[in-house]
Amino acid sequence: MTSTSIIGLGAMGSGMATNMLQAKIPLRGYDTDPKNLAAFARAGGTPTKNPAEAATDAKLLILMLVDADQINAVLFGEGNAAATLPNNAVVMISSTISAAEIRAIAAKNAQHGILTLDAPVSGGKAGADAGTLTVMASGPDAAFAAAERALDAIASATHRLGDAPGLGATYKVVHQLAAGVHLVVAAELVTLGVKAGCDPNILLDIVSRSAGRSWMLSDRAPRILERDFAPRSRVDIFVKDLGLVLETGAAAGVSLPLAAAAHRMLVSASEMGFGEEDDAAVVKAYEALFETSSKEE
Repeated sequence: MTSTSIIGLGAMGSGMATNMLQAKIPLRGYDTDPKNLAAFARAGGTPTKNPAEAATDAKLLILMLVDADQINAVLFGEGNAAATLPNNAVVMISSTISAAEIRAIAAKNAQHGILTLDAPVSGGKAGADAGTLTVMASGPDAAFAAAERALDAIASATHRLGDAPGLGATYKVVHQLAAGVHLVVAAELVTLGVKAGCDPNILLDIVSRSAGRSWMLSDRAPRILERDFAPRSRVDIFVKDLGLVLETGAAAGVSLPLAAAAHRMLVSASEMGFGEEDDAAVVKAYEALFETSSKEE
């Protein structure tokens, strides 16, 4: 009997699944995209027809979905996965959602006799493919025990933050402040450098070796220079994530001017029609802004 399943086999979930399969964890999976299911099958996974089938008899169900709406639909809506999970199964939620959303989902899971592991991840597609994600997790000991092999396969570091759902989500949302701001700063830096006459490749090499370096710069700037906007993580995902950051700041009574400015640039890129492109496409909002400024001059 296969006891581990994953729903969501996109840019992040596919790498996570492959590393679990390589760790000899039998795995069933579901995704709405037939191409993702086919790739999963080629990697050795067992595709399923729907979320309910993926969840049937699974002791551990991993969800790598975009937002709380998708999670609720898969578990309690048309996906009906919660109804087919066995008693005391564990749902490991690796999406970036708010602490309030994870607590609400955990409460619904409990009504079905299901445990929840609040386990968002960081490291991007590169980390998912390499099995070197950072996991920020909270939940009961039994949930951690059920997910131990999977966590070992997908992550180089798992932070156990307590037993209450919402702690993992809180740490991840706060982390996304840095990730989102650094993403937008990378786009701003490249655009300024080009406009100011710098060779962008030399500029990237200098900054990447100096005090201004960041992981987001090293990862996203090459995509900007290559004009490679095939989605790994989409602009609209960071619109959502920085929106969660601002909501968390408002709830805590903390003003977040840098996060707000970065969020505005990402929203602008989305409104310009780039929301489904890789988040590095936020540079296109800067290019449009600089072009407008040039015309006005």
